[in-house]
Amino acid sequence: MRTFWRSAAAVAAAATAAVALAAGCPAAAGSAGPAGKPGRTAHRAVTAVGGARGTVGGAELTRPGVIVNYPSPRAPRVPKIPAGAFVVADATTGQVLAAMKPHALYGPASTLKILTAVSLIPVLNPDATVVASKRAVSVEPDVVGLKLGYRYKIADLFRALLLISGNDAAIALAEATGSLDKGIALMNAEAHHLQAYDTVARQPNGLDASGQHVSAYDEALIARRALQIPAFLGYDRTPSAWFPITPKQRIELFNEDRLLTTYRGFIGGKTGWTTPAMATYVGTARRQGHTLIVTLLHAVPGTLFTSATAMLNWGFRLDGKIRPVGQLVSPLPSPVAHRAAPARPAPAARRAATQVHASSSGGILMLFIVGGIVAGGLAVGAHGLARRRRSAP
Repeated sequence: MRTFWRSAAAVAAAATAAVALAAGCPAAAGSAGPAGKPGRTAHRAVTAVGGARGTVGGAELTRPGVIVNYPSPRAPRVPKIPAGAFVVADATTGQVLAAMKPHALYGPASTLKILTAVSLIPVLNPDATVVASKRAVSVEPDVVGLKLGYRYKIADLFRALLLISGNDAAIALAEATGSLDKGIALMNAEAHHLQAYDTVARQPNGLDASGQHVSAYDEALIARRALQIPAFLGYDRTPSAWFPITPKQRIELFNEDRLLTTYRGFIGGKTGWTTPAMATYVGTARRQGHTLIVTLLHAVPGTLFTSATAMLNWGFRLDGKIRPVGQLVSPLPSPVAHRAAPARPAPAARRAATQVHASSSGGILMLFIVGGIVAGGLAVGAHGLARRRRSAP
C-alpha cells in the first residue's frame, strides 16, 4: 500500500523525537502562565550535547522593553504597537532587527497552523485523500465544513488551513499521518529541529489547550522555515480557491490576510485570534533584496494589519543599517531528509493506494510503539467571516 511516509525511518525518527520531547525537551521544561500570559520559565539554548549556552538567539534578547540598537539618534524609532511581544527579523541573514519580549510564552492561536503546515507538507502526499473523522467534523469554530465520512484531498485541506484558517482541516491533516497524536508529535519534533524551544503544540489548529505556547522568536524561526518550502508558499499566497465539500457542493475560500493584496512585496502570512491568546500574526515581505519577518503576539484585536505594516516599513528602512540585537538560529542537523516524495496523479478514489482512514485513537505511547515496530480562533474580525466562504451555484 502506498504510504504517506517517505520511509519507515521517518516514522521511527518522529517517534523517537516525540518521546525525547515528552521526556525532557527544553520546550516542555516550563509551563504556561495564566491564559494569554507569558510563563516564568526562561528557555535556554541546548547544544548537541545538552549544555546550556544562554538564551537562544543571543544574550541581548533578554533585555527588558523594546530591544533595538539605533545607528544614530536620528534613526527612525520602532513603531509603538499594541502587542505583548514582537520580533522583526531579516529572513536571509537571520538578523533580529528589533524585538520585545521575544522569548515570553504566549498562546499562538491560529498562527500555530504555520508549524502544522511546515511539519506535515514534507510527509503528506498532496494528491492523496483522507476520510474526515468525527473529531475533525466536530471542531468549532472557523471551519471549512468537512462532512463525516467524506474523502478530502490533502492539497485542498492545506489550502483551507492557510486561506481561511480551517480548524477542521487542521485536524484532518494531522490525522492523515495515521493519528492525531502522530501529527502533533511531528509538529513538536519539527519545533525542536528548528530550535524553537519555547514552542509546545497541543492542537494542530492552535485552539487554546493547556500547556500550549509559543514565543515571538520561535514564530520567526518557523516562518523562516516556511519561506524555504515552495508548496507552503503556493498554498499561503493563493488569493482564492474552490473547496469541494461533497461531490455536489463546493465553496469558494478567500485568503484572510489583507496584506496579500495591499502591501507591496508581501509574500504571505497568518492571522490568529482566541480570547486568551488575543490577536496573533506572522507576516513576511520582500523589497529591494531584503526579506523580512514580523511576528506579533498578544495583540489588540483589529490592530494586526496596521501594526504589521508599520513594523515592516520600519524594518525595510533600517535593514542593513542597524546592528542586530540577536540572530535567528539555524536548524539542528536532521537525521531524516525533510523532502516530500514527488507528487503523482491520484488514482480513482476507491483505490486503497490513496485512501487513508484518519484515526483519532493513539497517544504518545502508541506513537513510540509504532515507531519501535517499523524501525526500531476565531478568525481576525468580521472581514474573514464575511469573505471566507461562498457557496457555488
